[in-house]
Amino acid sequence: MLLETFDTPKGGYVEDPCAKHKCGPGKQCEIDDDGKAKCTCVSKCAAEEDSRRKVCSNHNETWNSDCELYRMRCLCTEGLDECKQHKYKHVHIDYYGPCKDIGECTSEELEDFPRRMRDWLFNVMQEMARRDALQGPALKLEREAEKSQERRWVNAVIWKFCDLDVHPHDRHVSRHELFPIRAPLMAMEHCVAPFLDSCDVNDDHKITLLEWGNCLGLNEDEIQDKCEIMHRG
Repeated sequence: MLLETFDTPKGGYVEDPCAKHKCGPGKQCEIDDDGKAKCTCVSKCAAEEDSRRKVCSNHNETWNSDCELYRMRCLCTEGLDECKQHKYKHVHIDYYGPCKDIGECTSEELEDFPRRMRDWLFNVMQEMARRDALQGPALKLEREAEKSQERRWVNAVIWKFCDLDVHPHDRHVSRHELFPIRAPLMAMEHCVAPFLDSCDVNDDHKITLLEWGNCLGLNEDEIQDKCEIMHRG
């Protein structure tokens, strides 16, 4: 595998320390005086002219891009002078697009939401299988769901929990890990936020597999932990 390299003052090439050093959103890799890679806040985000790049934050404020939002969070987390307000230390994207009136989710809509959510999760899993985006145990779950009506919703619910449980694999899904579901749906589905909040029964800001399964209408004996197998691939 080719590695990124750069010239040294004495000639020759060495591996770029940033080539394998990953930085989170709003951060960039720089090389310090000792030649080691470190993550620093992005110095400047690219100007965005496309309004579709705008994002709405959890403070109901519109930002020009996700880069601008995450850069500000980094600045505030690091306690740098460019931080505009302390609250931005915990800012995150609520949904894509400019902020707007999402509308209230009625009790009747919220009661029916788990059914629609289960259908949506199965359709997503099915579509990913068709695009060859599922492999190994995840694909096995999808194939089993295709053949059995009883496993259709169960496998989709368990698959998505394991898919969300990524940073780290700790059998809990944090508010941050819910982002791939929450952000794309918020602007179109006004019940997704109250629904996800309701899944966190003990309000500890993380959802267990049992909470997730119960929230989506599975029976307790149907909620089986498949995450270790899926994460091994």
